[in-house]
Amino acid sequence: MLIIVAPGQGSQTPGMLTPWLENSAFAAVIDKASAATGLDLRVHGTESDADTIRDTAIAQPLIVAAGLGSLAAAESVLGFPVLNADAVAGHSVGEITAAAATGVLSLEDALSLVAVRGRAMAEAAAQVQTGMAAVLGGERDEVITTLTRHGLIAANENGAKQIVAAGTLEQIDALNAEPPTGARVRPLQVAGAFHTQFMASATEAVCETSTAMASSNPSVQLVSNRGGEIVTDGADFVARLVSQVSSPVRWDLCMETFQQIGVTGIVELFPGGTLTGIAKRALPGVELLPITSPADLDLLADFVAQHAHRVPSAPTDNAEERS
Repeated sequence: MLIIVAPGQGSQTPGMLTPWLENSAFAAVIDKASAATGLDLRVHGTESDADTIRDTAIAQPLIVAAGLGSLAAAESVLGFPVLNADAVAGHSVGEITAAAATGVLSLEDALSLVAVRGRAMAEAAAQVQTGMAAVLGGERDEVITTLTRHGLIAANENGAKQIVAAGTLEQIDALNAEPPTGARVRPLQVAGAFHTQFMASATEAVCETSTAMASSNPSVQLVSNRGGEIVTDGADFVARLVSQVSSPVRWDLCMETFQQIGVTGIVELFPGGTLTGIAKRALPGVELLPITSPADLDLLADFVAQHAHRVPSAPTDNAEERS
């Protein structure tokens, strides 16, 4: 049972596209992405410094383009679709990568949408001084109770005892001074409190853009960040993309779904490493292949052959909302 995952914001690094641009399929996606987003992603992916690509308006299109480029490069090397996988999921903005990979949105629409999302979230973050911090360790119930006491929101529940808190900078400082028992707090270098009510204006902008876009049902099982549900309706998934901008990411529940459907192998699209790192702790025994460089593509054929097991019948929606 093979699952492909797409990373979210924070996975970008300076110069990360440089070795990939020699692959014509990858380069073609980057050029299409640059045209669709109005950003020179070749320059941002090869020359721009860390501070520049940390800008939400640049980071999000860069990450989605890199993920889709690595998928195109993989398929050019293999000679067959990597999406012989059984399921696909993306973390936060990685859900747009997943939507394009599974045919829910066209490549051009997905890239246009992520450009709007990145700009709108950057603008929303500039309105109020907010931030995020990773809470590592501790028991979930106590962590959530502590966050609530400080007025913070659990914006990302990533599993493996990793919860990301979001709120004002004063609230983040208070959490750092008084962390949950058995946990440590690590402030994150992000522009604002993503996946909270502070992103309401960004949600409106993404919604307005998405309404003009056609959607199709996904080609494989698509796992939603909202509650780990398997989604088979494309329009439903797009609606979830919109609401997710200002609502929490439940990656922990996505991994529960992976386990329930019998995952044996996970491939993380470029820039890989973050999600497979979480899975290493949360899903012991599952084989992992993060795509971190073009050299990793040489490992894909055997990995896909070993783990892919496409279910011939259409999956059913898991309508139960979990929290």
